[in-house]
Amino acid sequence: MILFPPSPVKARVNACRPAPANLMKLVLASTSAYRRSLLERLGIPFETARPQTDERPLKGESPTATALRLAADKARAVADQFPDALVIGSDQVAHLGNEIFGKPGTVERAIEQLSRMRGQTVVFDTALAVLNTRTGRVRRENVPTIVRFRALSDDEIVRYVEAERPLDCAGSAKSEGLGIALLESLSGDDPTALVGLPLIALSRMLRAEGLALP
Repeated sequence: MILFPPSPVKARVNACRPAPANLMKLVLASTSAYRRSLLERLGIPFETARPQTDERPLKGESPTATALRLAADKARAVADQFPDALVIGSDQVAHLGNEIFGKPGTVERAIEQLSRMRGQTVVFDTALAVLNTRTGRVRRENVPTIVRFRALSDDEIVRYVEAERPLDCAGSAKSEGLGIALLESLSGDDPTALVGLPLIALSRMLRAEGLALP
């Protein structure tokens, strides 16, 4: 786990729910429906805020380093809106070696990504950052998931993309849905990491900041 000082940048708050007065406010620096649904499983009231960050990798930066940097950047991007809060940032980078597979955005790009990944072992790095705006401390952790894709046919790829339209998912596959049928195997320390928010690591980080879980 790595500790870094904060560098907050203003961002717009997207949604709000009240937190108990005896707890620091919890903020998810994301408007992803997947991450919001995962965080709800912890049963802690939280707010969401949309971070404005440049998600392009830096020259010479490894995929893992990109994920860790962007997770912290997203938390910092909304930090000055919440002076007494724990702000959660998360970022996922799928990569085959140093070849990165981002959110496809289009059907054509999703088909292209899955065609490239079929029969290959792809690493999904899901990075977390928890920024304590009271103390300025930033905790960061990366949770990798190793995914082996089946030797998919062209027809299988097209049928999957048309059925699930995974256009907003890094790597063009929703493992929590029909995308699991594309896989030969997966391994990692946290089954929620591949969906976008590693709850085991997050719970550990929040406990370290004084939250009682469960």
